[in-house]
Amino acid sequence: MDERLKKQLDFILEVDKSKFVVRQTYLTDGIRKEDDAEHSWHIALMAILLAEYSNEPVDVLRVVSMLLVHDLIEIDAGDTYAYDKNANATKRERELKAADRIFNILPEDQAKKLRGLWDEFEEYQTPEAKFAHVMDNLAPVMLSDAVGGKSWKEHGVFENQVYGRNKRTPEGSETLYQVIDEVFRKNIQLGNIKGDNK
Repeated sequence: MDERLKKQLDFILEVDKSKFVVRQTYLTDGIRKEDDAEHSWHIALMAILLAEYSNEPVDVLRVVSMLLVHDLIEIDAGDTYAYDKNANATKRERELKAADRIFNILPEDQAKKLRGLWDEFEEYQTPEAKFAHVMDNLAPVMLSDAVGGKSWKEHGVFENQVYGRNKRTPEGSETLYQVIDEVFRKNIQLGNIKGDNK
């Protein structure tokens, strides 16, 4: 087997491990939590369907590609729950180390391309990265709402935490941020998200 193909197949097998990275977001049955592969597939599909709500025109294929690779680093770094202050303190260091290892399984040109997509997502500067973040934020909000805020209640999440996490969402889509804001308001009223803890 040619070395390039071997590296590509090795990478394909390696990223299968994303199916074992369990997130804190419940599926709509409220019983099982989603894994990274399910999350990435879901938000990639969302990007195709919701691209018209981006504040700026975006290259949808680039957004989808970004979303399909953005969490691969969690194979090594693990899923860091959005509202876990201690885990978030070491998140960047763990993720950079993981990115160096995982993307470099590929042939150099593809490693550079996929790492570039991951870096672009992390840097949050391009219209595509901003819209990709909207998808990454909207999906867990919708799923959490669909199961009565189960994960928010389990973790004792506060209003300022959910709004803090989504403070940049309007940069990618004012329209979809309004959807998120409505969900938050409803769940604060219902007590699924606690009032401000400042």
